[in-house]
Parts: sequence; C-alpha cells; structure tokens
Amino acid sequence: MSRRLDPALKSLVVLVSAIVLCDTIFYSAITPLLPTYADEHGISKTGAGILEATYAAGTLIGAIPAGVLAARVGVRATVLLGLALLGISSFVFGVADSIVLLDLARFMQGVGGACSWAGALAWLVALSPAERRGELIGTAMGAAIVGALLGPALGALAEVIGTASVFSLAAVLAAGLAVAALRIPAPERSGAADPRSLGRAARDPRVAGGMALTALPGVLFAAIGVLGPLRLDDLGAGSLAIGATFIAASTLEAISSPIVGRASDRLGRLVPIRVGLLCATPLLLLLPHPDTAWIVAGLIVLVAPAIGASWAPAMALLADGIEARGVNVAMGFSLVNAAWGLGHVTGGAGGGALADAAGDVTAFAVLAGLCFGVALVLLRMRSREVRGREVLAS
Repeated sequence: MSRRLDPALKSLVVLVSAIVLCDTIFYSAITPLLPTYADEHGISKTGAGILEATYAAGTLIGAIPAGVLAARVGVRATVLLGLALLGISSFVFGVADSIVLLDLARFMQGVGGACSWAGALAWLVALSPAERRGELIGTAMGAAIVGALLGPALGALAEVIGTASVFSLAAVLAAGLAVAALRIPAPERSGAADPRSLGRAARDPRVAGGMALTALPGVLFAAIGVLGPLRLDDLGAGSLAIGATFIAASTLEAISSPIVGRASDRLGRLVPIRVGLLCATPLLLLLPHPDTAWIVAGLIVLVAPAIGASWAPAMALLADGIEARGVNVAMGFSLVNAAWGLGHVTGGAGGGALADAAGDVTAFAVLAGLCFGVALVLLRMRSREVRGREVLAS
C-alpha cells in the first residue's frame, strides 16, 4: 500500500492540523501565567484549577451541540463557528482584568474548541482510508501537541510584553484558517445525526472504551497542568523556565504521536495505551518528591509522551466503533470532546482541590494509581483475548 496521500487529502490534513494547532496554542498559553494570576487575584490551587478547567467545561457543555451542528449543517460551518469563537474569546481573555471575566473567556474558548475539533476531525476521518486512520489522527494530534508546546512559550512572552498583544493574535490566525477552510472540499453529510443514536453507539465497547481512554489523559494532563507549574514556582522557577519545561514535554509528545498512531494501526488500538500507562505510573509517583526544580521539570518532560500515547489510539478506537454503528462521524467526535472535557474538568479542578486538601504527594499518588489500575484492566482484557484465540484454534 502506498504511503503517499492524494493532494486533496494532504491539504485537508494540513488544515486540520493547523486548526487544532491554533486552538491548543491559546488553550495552553495559560500554563506559565497561572502563578501570576494566582498572585494577582489571590486565588488558591483550587481557584487556579478552576481557571484552568473552565476551557474544558466549555468543551464538555458544547460537545454534543457541536456534533449535532456538524452533522446537520456541515463540518465546514461548524469549523468556521469554532474559529470565530476562538478569536473573540482569546481577545477578551487577553484584556480581562477580573478572575470572573477570565473564567468566562476560557469557557467560551472551550465552546469554540468543541466546534473546531468536532468539525475538523470529522472532516478528516470522513475522507481518510480506514487503514490509515490512526496514523492521520496521530498526525493531527501531533500538531495539537506542538500547539501545547508553543502555548507555554506564548504565555511566557505574554508575561513580558502583555497579554492583550499576545492573545489578540488568535483573531488574526483564526481569520486566516477560516479563509483556508473555505477553499477545501467538505464531505457530504452521512450517517445517523439523531442525538439518540449516540446513546445506542455508546453501548459499543469500542465507543465506550474510546471515550474512557480519551478522558483519562485529559484527567492526567489537566492535573499536571495545574500542579506542575505551581510546584515549579514554589521551587523558584520563573515563567520562562516553566514555559520551557512544558515546551520540552510537548516536543517529545509531538514526536511520538504519529508513531503511536501507526503502531495502533498495526498492533491494535490498546497496545500503545498499555505501554504508556505503565511507563507513566512510576514517573507520577516520583514527581512531587524532588526539592530541585530541574528534576521536577525532567519528570514532567518524561511523563508527557507516556500519557499522550493514549490520544490517537483512543480516538481511532472510538471512530472505528462509530463508523461500524452507522453514526455520523461528527456526532461521534462530539463524544471525544465530551470525554476530554469531562476528564479535563475533573483533573484540573479536582487535582487542585485534592492537592489543597491532602497535599501534592497524595494527589500525584492518586494519578499514578489511576494509570496503573487502567493498565491492569487493559492487560486483563489482552489476556482474555489471547485465551479466546487459543480456544478457537484448538
């Protein structure tokens, strides 16, 4: 099978990658700014977690409506709406001078992200060959991770030159992407677009499993995105150092994402996830213990690709189940957004609250236990599959 993409599909991959790149840049730019916002507005770790999680709350609430919109009106219109919301809300975030307005702007960014991601990923899956689905989703996720890489750098720049100037760039980028989206053919609408079809599809193990395994890295990354910068700040690291840490972490994750996607196409969707979770467990246990910033930074860098190994396989698994059930692909990706949003709200707000109540050591131990527990469940599933094949063979 040729690995070359036809020009139309190649242009679409570039567009989708650029959309999720732009979205995650302005989503993750808050990372090095969290300590500053905490000091300026007098908020605790719980308050910082809420600020970080309001984006995911917007994604969670907007997920199903965005999927319905994409299924009934079309993926292009949904993407354009998402880009418009991104540009407007990012500008408001940049000029906001109260914690309430910051929270509201982040929330609307999340609603826009739900539209952009549902439309863009459905567009990509609808026009991609099934045998390369994991690879192409992995490519898009790699771009999203690069956005998460650039976001902290942008946040560190905003600390120096001002948030208004930096976050206003979102409107310019969103306008350029909207023009590009108008130039690429969109797929015909197909599959069930009734919201009730999602309930029926969710009974498919691939859909339910894909949702759970999409929510999991959302929980983990959100908690690390809150507790990591605050821990580094406590150890004397400045905004530039915090930004550099998350840039390095995202670099490794971005490099690994397409590789993980190809592995899931060839070895099965669950293999990379099991390996990643088993690697993440000891790193999370160690993370709150070092007393020097550079060791904590190193652990954050190493744990990112281990956690991120779940993204592309989980989304491809869910897409496999949605397609098999005859549900509109955009409706299916609304479940991806809902799962990620729920996980991120839980990890961001819950992680901050748990750390306030019981300390960072307990919070990271809970995250490590979650990784290990899910890995054990997936290993038991693998054992049952192997035994089933052996029985059939005999």
